[in-house]
Amino acid sequence: MSIRLLLFLTGVSISAAAADSPNKMFPYAYDQWDLANGLRLVTVKTDYPNVVALYIVVRTGSRDEVEPGKSGFAHFFEHVMFRGTKTMTPDEYEKHLKAAGASSNAYTSDDRTVYHTTFSKEDLDLMLRLEADRFQNLSYSEDVFRTEALAVLGEYNKNSAEPTEKLAEVLYETAFDKHTYKHTTMGFLKDIQDMPNQYAYSKVFFDRYYRPEYTTLIVVGDVNPAATRELTRKYWGGWQRGAHKPEIPAEPRHDKPRRNHVDWPSPTLPLVVVAFRNAAYDDASPDAAALDLISYLGFSPNSDLFRKLVIEEQVVDTLMNDNYDHLDPNLFTVTARVKKAPDLPKVEKEILAAFDTYRNSLVSPEKLENVKKHLRYSFALRLNNSETIAGTLAHYVSLRRTPETVNRLYEQYARLTPEDLQAAARKYFVATERTVVTLTHGGGKRD
Repeated sequence: MSIRLLLFLTGVSISAAAADSPNKMFPYAYDQWDLANGLRLVTVKTDYPNVVALYIVVRTGSRDEVEPGKSGFAHFFEHVMFRGTKTMTPDEYEKHLKAAGASSNAYTSDDRTVYHTTFSKEDLDLMLRLEADRFQNLSYSEDVFRTEALAVLGEYNKNSAEPTEKLAEVLYETAFDKHTYKHTTMGFLKDIQDMPNQYAYSKVFFDRYYRPEYTTLIVVGDVNPAATRELTRKYWGGWQRGAHKPEIPAEPRHDKPRRNHVDWPSPTLPLVVVAFRNAAYDDASPDAAALDLISYLGFSPNSDLFRKLVIEEQVVDTLMNDNYDHLDPNLFTVTARVKKAPDLPKVEKEILAAFDTYRNSLVSPEKLENVKKHLRYSFALRLNNSETIAGTLAHYVSLRRTPETVNRLYEQYARLTPEDLQAAARKYFVATERTVVTLTHGGGKRD
């Protein structure tokens, strides 16, 4: 038996990496270590004294809600994970956090759920123990389940009172037929309304996905990596691996563009969103990276379109672009808030023309290089404290389970040529994969 295999079987460190090259985009050395049960620990020691950020990334989100009528459960556990365990009440958990002066919260997205806590370095043992208890011994009664399910419905209703939230909900429901990205992280309304009756299913969902093979601990700050491994082994090493693998339905290719409209019940500024199906996150091919650069070049506040619609003509007061990383193909979106409803067709036409620019012509090499430099510089500037470093890594770890993907992605950016951007635009900005949704008060639906 090789030493490397023996280390793997016993859960000792099998991987350690460092930013050993000046060209590496992620500038910190990191220790990556897998336990035998599938749990991964990523430890980053920083020069910021006394403070530690613990981010626990569970690679489950609304993407994994595959059964009809069962959407919203990934987000539900963001709530119920704070409601006590077999060994500790919620009040006791909160008392520990307050005594340590720790801040704790969570969030859910399409592809992940993240629990994060920031605290003083002397409380690392306590925090790893508390979190291990939550993940391995969560306990909630049916009454507590119903209460939290109703809280989720209240959150949905609150969000739906915001026009851009409703616009996004309708966009994804229109743009997808089979893939679970069809519903937002909140879930379908009918499923949320029925959630109080799904106590038994909630246990099934938790048992499937709150398992070590889906979980990565990120510990960043004033820490000792070797000591952190031993604490992780102590509190998390007995967690049992699961066996569930979700079957995520692939979205078929579409045969025509799609359109929808939201008639908003109260006065509001009109909205239009133009979306194209994009590429899944991939640090080994140029497509996703090329779309990132097009998003910035074509639709950011530094773009020609923004200057024309927002600054010069002043027909739009907000222009937003999004090409967010996802495990599967999602949407490249451009959203405009228009000052006057009669200008909606004009604004939509201008947005589509901007997309066509990248299909029909090459970006100047100078402009492309300037954007690459900007992305590198802005990324580096963000990494100015341990909590931000951990939060940034949580995003990338949810996609590839390693900080090294940051370096690979920026290597992709560095290699991109104007021809690569045009090839991506021609591949993804096609009419059959386009969805447009408008929102107005008092009618205004367009065919």
